[in-house]
Amino acid sequence: MPASLASDTRIEPATLDDLAALTELVMELMDVEADFEPDQRKQENGIRLILEQPNRGRIFVLRNDHRIFGMVNLLFTISTAEGGFVILMEDFIIHPQHRGTGHGGRLMDYVMDFAREKNFKRITLLTDRISNVSQKFFERHGFTHSAMIPMRRVF
Repeated sequence: MPASLASDTRIEPATLDDLAALTELVMELMDVEADFEPDQRKQENGIRLILEQPNRGRIFVLRNDHRIFGMVNLLFTISTAEGGFVILMEDFIIHPQHRGTGHGGRLMDYVMDFAREKNFKRITLLTDRISNVSQKFFERHGFTHSAMIPMRRVF
């Protein structure tokens, strides 16, 4: 990664001022997800709920002085299996123009440091079955496939 690009970027907590940019990124993700239909109102509302209630989770952004080009959404819950707090990681997004530059790895390292610092016991994520690139990325960062099968009921 060019030094100018690395020094120009930073990872920090998102704020309500970032809502429009975050919604745009999530809309792009929903556009390629097989399980979801993009709905700007829903995506904006979900992001707002996290930003307004930091005890439920955090959104971290990868940005420079001009724009946000990456984000991750961490939701907090309790696992009886682990006997403590755990993270459900969603919306790990790097804008397509910035993929392959090391930014995803930087954002993942930030998430791992945050989880360790706050004594979380586990991070769980869902990734698309059809996206081998995403699966390989997460595997390189220590994630393994689970014997658990995700199931949903939507209301």
